[in-house]
Amino acid sequence: MPPRLTPATTLVLFALSRGVRHGFDILDATGLESGTVYPILRRLEEAGCVRSRWEDARKAQGEGRPPRRNYELTGAGADALRAALRIHPDTSTQFAPTHSLVPHPR
Repeated sequence: MPPRLTPATTLVLFALSRGVRHGFDILDATGLESGTVYPILRRLEEAGCVRSRWEDARKAQGEGRPPRRNYELTGAGADALRAALRIHPDTSTQFAPTHSLVPHPR
């Protein structure tokens, strides 16, 4: 089932397309609450728009923190983002990255 393309879902998709990979960074970049972002990520993953992967626990231990679950857009997610931006074209003005970003590979 395709995801509902709400403004919040569009913002999460946009953040992922700009290289934001894990939940806390998505919260920072979008200004959305965790109770909004994580359910959106779950729905996007169930719809095949996002895939996730846990990082290596040894890396996290080495940095003294819990492992992070990293997310990335799939091809279906990129299609959903294009459709969402037609509905919510002002999304990029709400995006506030707080760290350096890596461009999303196509």
